[in-house]
Amino acid sequence: MLIKRKVDLGGSHVYEFFMLLPFLIGFLAFTIYPILWALRWVLFDYSGFGTPYFVGFDNFARAIFRDTEFWRSMSNTFYLAFMKLIIEIPLALVIAFLVNNKVKGSSFFRVVYFLPTVFSMAVIGLIFTILFSAYNGIVNSALVSAGILKENFNFFGQRWSAINVILFVSIWSTIGINMIYLLMGLQNVPNELYECATLDGASAPRQFFSITIPMLAPVLQMVIMLSVIGTMRINDVVLVMTNGQPGGTTEVAMTHILKMFFNFGAQGMRRQLGYGSALAIIMGIILAIMTITYLKLSKRMKNVY
Repeated sequence: MLIKRKVDLGGSHVYEFFMLLPFLIGFLAFTIYPILWALRWVLFDYSGFGTPYFVGFDNFARAIFRDTEFWRSMSNTFYLAFMKLIIEIPLALVIAFLVNNKVKGSSFFRVVYFLPTVFSMAVIGLIFTILFSAYNGIVNSALVSAGILKENFNFFGQRWSAINVILFVSIWSTIGINMIYLLMGLQNVPNELYECATLDGASAPRQFFSITIPMLAPVLQMVIMLSVIGTMRINDVVLVMTNGQPGGTTEVAMTHILKMFFNFGAQGMRRQLGYGSALAIIMGIILAIMTITYLKLSKRMKNVY
């Protein structure tokens, strides 16, 4: 019996290994291998063809001290991440709070807000590019008909309007998933806490800030981190809607790095695989520092409260 039990355990481990094998293959092929590949060329000037030239740490020096376009794209990325944080998270919390109340049709609204999450960002970008078109866009037609604008406005002709359209589209596409996370957190808050607070005479705002927010702290911590990291990696909607235009002023960090590898949208410029690898490493370091700092700060605040 003992031998048979050991054989069964061994078979179970083999079964579990084969269950994890597709994930492990994908992780090695699409995470570990690209990292090793980037580390291989990070010290070279290499276009993908011909002989690579060793340049040492010049790629890093160029990125940090001389590449103004990279840091402009980083400023756009930080702007999107910050604005999404202060607009999307509170708005998602309000929507989750309203949907959590047993109002009529709450299931319908839950599906409606979550629906944009299942669409491809490339498709969403294409749809909103048409909606905000300067010539036959629905948004311009509605604003002119309402008398808000006298004539059609080119939303993608200036940096401030183009980057805020991208911000609006990004919020619209991801607010649903954050609402679901927060809704699940709200549903796990015991009703007894609210009942006791009501008996003690606590008002609704006092209950919200003294009960709801502290009980949602773990979920909020996850939602904020995922939102910031997801926005720092944004690229597809920017490529579809503006491709960095006008004049590269709406470029974000990931699109700038992507164009170094594939050299599209930049005429007369060769591919720069070595420099692109250095930018990717720098971006990874920035994301790691942001994540570690945020986790430490959130852990310290958790200990305080």
